Amino acid sequence: MTATRPDTAPDTPPAFIARALIVDDHPLFCDALALTLRALAGVGEVETAHTLGAALARIEAGPDQIPPDLVLLDLDLPDVEGLEGLLRLRAVAPGLPVLVVSSMADPRLIEAALAAGAAGFVPKHSGREAFRTALAAMAEGQRYLPEGFVASAQTSDAQDAITRLAQLTRQQARILELLCQGRLNKQIAWELSIAETTVKAHVTAIMRKLGVQSRTQAVLMAQQARFATFVPEG
Repeated sequence: MTATRPDTAPDTPPAFIARALIVDDHPLFCDALALTLRALAGVGEVETAHTLGAALARIEAGPDQIPPDLVLLDLDLPDVEGLEGLLRLRAVAPGLPVLVVSSMADPRLIEAALAAGAAGFVPKHSGREAFRTALAAMAEGQRYLPEGFVASAQTSDAQDAITRLAQLTRQQARILELLCQGRLNKQIAWELSIAETTVKAHVTAIMRKLGVQSRTQAVLMAQQARFATFVPEG
């Protein structure tokens, strides 16, 4: 995996970001990060959202609203658990780069975030130069890994589950979310305003992408991906 470390920061800031969206429920941190983006990376417009729902509403605002070029995402939000927020963002806007900025920096979590499609991972305790380097790496098509990070030699079951979940389309991710809530095909069809046969086709596609044989196994895989990386080692 290609990565850039903080000691390779460029002399000039990257120019690919005109608009950024910070998703974090701590207003003071949002303000500080917005100042950092403007000062170090020349980002012209910085918006904030304090929940994943608000972030998704902004991203899906429609053709009249120019979408952000980058999302900076905290994983600990009030309306999601674990990596659910990152997976949902990637399903809604697969081409939008997401830089995870988290106070939790366990190597397993970093690997899981990358498996879920994050463009990079910056611990919240990092200095300003780490953000400059992360953005520069992303501008060159690289993923940013924090200084001192060492990838494990083996892929865990949770990482494999996350990688598979990241392959789901937006509609499939929404249907799996409803399956996790215990909804039946008929209820899902009504809620999404689609035919029940369409729901069945999506469920079949979900199971194929996840490599499972039943709806129950699909739900268990989603739960494993959501919580496994946050369980401390015993």
